[in-house]
Amino acid sequence: MKKKAVSLKSIKVVIFDIDGVLTDGRIFYSDKIGWGAFYSVLDGYGIRQLQKNGIEVCFISGGAFESHKERAKTLKIRHAYFGNEDKVGAFETILKDLSVSEKECAYMGDELFDMPILERVGFAATVMHAPSKVKKLCHYVAKRPGGNGAARELCDLILSKRERV
Repeated sequence: MKKKAVSLKSIKVVIFDIDGVLTDGRIFYSDKIGWGAFYSVLDGYGIRQLQKNGIEVCFISGGAFESHKERAKTLKIRHAYFGNEDKVGAFETILKDLSVSEKECAYMGDELFDMPILERVGFAATVMHAPSKVKKLCHYVAKRPGGNGAARELCDLILSKRERV
């Protein structure tokens, strides 16, 4: 059962899962880079807009592809955690390192192992292809698919509730 959403004006940190949220969930293999994924410039621009407006953006991903790490570096994500489906430890590290409460965080995830964080944050979001158990926990389900503007939707929604854009 989802709890009441906090005001989006109070969100200080937005955390994104990567596979299925910032990507469409498909992966590819290249001899030069190994496993990788495709990312949307729409989502990247939305993330940059959050950052410009003083909102910290973080990544927590069960995957540990080099392409994920490069995407984080390109977007200047200072808090990015990879390679562990038990994401709660990374979430708690973010809370401590950024001195924020759970209520001051938004999280966008798409899979069952994202549920422990979705249950705790002030604003929970997911993508249209997420399992129904995940959708039931969320305050917002994006209309655009993961890897194709879903994260941008969340960014725009948060920014629309602020004075500066």
